[in-house]
Amino acid sequence: MAVVTDDKRIVGHALAIIRRRGSWLPPYLYTQGRIYGEGEYADDINREEVFGLLLQALTRKMRRRLCLYTEFSNLSRKMFGYRFFRKNNYFPVGWQEVHNSLHSKSPIERIGDKLQDRIERVYNLGVSTREASSESEVRKFHKLLHSYYRFKIQRLPPTEEQLVELYRSDYAHIFVTLYKDKIIGGCACAYSEGNAYLWYIASRRKSYHILHPNTMTIWHAMNWAWEHNYSHFFFLDVGLPYPRNPYREFILSFGGKPVSTYRWFRISIGWLNRMVSWFYRE
Repeated sequence: MAVVTDDKRIVGHALAIIRRRGSWLPPYLYTQGRIYGEGEYADDINREEVFGLLLQALTRKMRRRLCLYTEFSNLSRKMFGYRFFRKNNYFPVGWQEVHNSLHSKSPIERIGDKLQDRIERVYNLGVSTREASSESEVRKFHKLLHSYYRFKIQRLPPTEEQLVELYRSDYAHIFVTLYKDKIIGGCACAYSEGNAYLWYIASRRKSYHILHPNTMTIWHAMNWAWEHNYSHFFFLDVGLPYPRNPYREFILSFGGKPVSTYRWFRISIGWLNRMVSWFYRE
């Protein structure tokens, strides 16, 4: 936890995660810094100015911990802290989120007939989704999640302890999708200020392709949020804004709207940071 203080009080703070990642197949080993959002700040201070101080301190910390790269995501505004990121040699990469409104129409009113037929057919095959009922189920879902992200080097899966803490929290839920009492999918959702956020999702979509576990998991999570009077359902990561992005098109089939945002990166190797920054220049 990084904090900013004046002479009397804490005026801002942000949580940074430092993770060592590695695998035998494919072979890699590196340390990554990850920060979600810009942090929280007192109401009577200039948020961006204080964030600039926090960003400078975090950048030094990541460099001392030998992080290969540092990533900021899920900022409240696309241009938040732009000049401070640039000053500390970060570069922006265009990213996409999808936001679904839940307050004007129900989820069933926003999807097409084809998707409705698919969901009904899979329900009839015996697939169900519900909240995880025990820490044991959460740990089983974590194994699935870890396997799902194994070859997605850029994405940072949560630790088992972090997922269990989300399960214990009043501000998050773990949903699992089952077929014949076996977990074939699931997701972790967080809730804040009347909105729901899909944070992590994973499934055995190749082994159970005809059961569409991702579809069933998302469908249940969205309906749960609507039934509990949340205003929006946010998909926090649908990837880079390529013209053809199958995952984005899949998420959009639930009736949401694409939203363009930035993720900010800084690579600790100077010449490599300059080269990649040039490649992603605006």
